[in-house]
Amino acid sequence: QNGVMSGLMQMLLLKVSAHITEQLGMAPGGEFREAFKEASKVPFCKFHLGDRPIPVTFKRAIAALSFWQKVKLAWGLCFLSDPISKDDVEKCKQKDLLEQMMAEMIGEFPDLHRTIVSERDIYLTYMLKQAAKQIELPRASETEPRKYIPAVVVGVVGMGHVPGIEKNWNSDLNIQEIMSVPPPSASSKIFKFVIKATVFGLMGYGCYRIGQRTVQFILSMPAAQSYLQNLTEIRSQ
Repeated sequence: QNGVMSGLMQMLLLKVSAHITEQLGMAPGGEFREAFKEASKVPFCKFHLGDRPIPVTFKRAIAALSFWQKVKLAWGLCFLSDPISKDDVEKCKQKDLLEQMMAEMIGEFPDLHRTIVSERDIYLTYMLKQAAKQIELPRASETEPRKYIPAVVVGVVGMGHVPGIEKNWNSDLNIQEIMSVPPPSASSKIFKFVIKATVFGLMGYGCYRIGQRTVQFILSMPAAQSYLQNLTEIRSQ
């Protein structure tokens, strides 16, 4: 539904998620599930999923990477086998270490960091600010002055997004640009065409070989040979 490359990227990230779950005994995103459970206990509490849609993020991330960067990233995700302990998770909660890890990611895949982290920082900040707007109280008449009460908002985000949200909080944000999906480049179009042509070509060749062997097998059967012989005699008569 979202394209071949986007689908493959999602499968690789699910593999990483499964690896983390196996190592730690708990699935990533548990904080969001707990937030939903707690929100459901609060009367009149509205629960809002405020992150950018995954298909948009994936397509923008894939479009930002060169062909070799895609290959390098896919290779790294396919052969991810580093052990992860709960101590490693606790270390990630330290701000200095977290910033160091983010800096390493920026150095290796700067465009990927921009689409997956920096752009989502802007989107998350925008959605939080929308949720934090003051609430207007209902008025008995048009002449009554407007009254507002502050909104009470609890935002649950990944730790890697906190510095970006703090940085963007007082800025005028426009999310239209980061919601658009750039058109595919000429090289990606050629690559997709080659992949599709190869797949359909192999399928066609496979069907041809299977059909050829099936016909040979049927013709080798005594009943088929007898039928063909009778048919030949009838035609000759």
